[in-house]
Amino acid sequence: MSEQFLFGKAVKTIADATHVIIGAGAGLSEASGIEMGGRLFHEQFRDYQQKYGIQDLYSGGFYPFPTEEERWAFWARHIWLSRYKVGGTPLYRDLLALVKDKSYFVISTNCDNQFVLSGFPEDRVFQVQGDLSEFQCSIPCHQKVYRNEDAVKRMVETTHGFRIPSDLLPRCPVCGKPMSMHLRMDNTFVEDETWHERSTAYQEFLEQAMAHKPVLLELGVGFNTPGIIRYPFERIAAANPDAMLIRVNQGNAGASYIDLTNILSIQQDLKVAIDKLKRWSAA
Repeated sequence: MSEQFLFGKAVKTIADATHVIIGAGAGLSEASGIEMGGRLFHEQFRDYQQKYGIQDLYSGGFYPFPTEEERWAFWARHIWLSRYKVGGTPLYRDLLALVKDKSYFVISTNCDNQFVLSGFPEDRVFQVQGDLSEFQCSIPCHQKVYRNEDAVKRMVETTHGFRIPSDLLPRCPVCGKPMSMHLRMDNTFVEDETWHERSTAYQEFLEQAMAHKPVLLELGVGFNTPGIIRYPFERIAAANPDAMLIRVNQGNAGASYIDLTNILSIQQDLKVAIDKLKRWSAA
């Protein structure tokens, strides 16, 4: 299948669709410049590489720091650079331009809030795995999350020798136990009221879309947590012959285990692919 035919068909399919369900994984944010490793990590966390041997942000999140002050110094820099300093990105804005006139909804395993920061309405985005801008009780003693920008900024500004001051260690305002990131790392993850509202909105949108001619636009989804987006999108496509799964990924862009006829596999760098989709749709 030629590139001209592939991108032409993808653009026409999106244009003809009644509903678009966007499924986004880590590959999308990495393509936008928010890397878990790579050049930016080496520039901004070289000192952590040298002192602790940490090679990327993902493994750094599980590193057994000897003290809580050291752990939070790492997390504070991570959050500040990946969530607050970066702002919205051109790649996500290009994606919004592709679907802004459509009925659409986003499900994402990313935690950087790039969709909302780049202009997507908050009530159309479901971040299943949490948000870097939020803390929760580590126990948790209650199902509530807390915005962390001010706390993280103070941590970054006062970090010295890979440690934050002990009096800045975040504590739960209810039980006094340590706070943790609102990220799904284990069974302590808090599913608060907003999380459930977005989950319900996503399921309702799916049900509505299945009665029409939907496009499942999957971007940068790999095999870290395939049960959230990758496999469900394949099952939806298999159950609905009027649906079309457009899977864009640097690798593994084909169907995983279901023999699908209604799939367009675009195995290409996401930044390049989305730029081509944008240019073709404007032609």
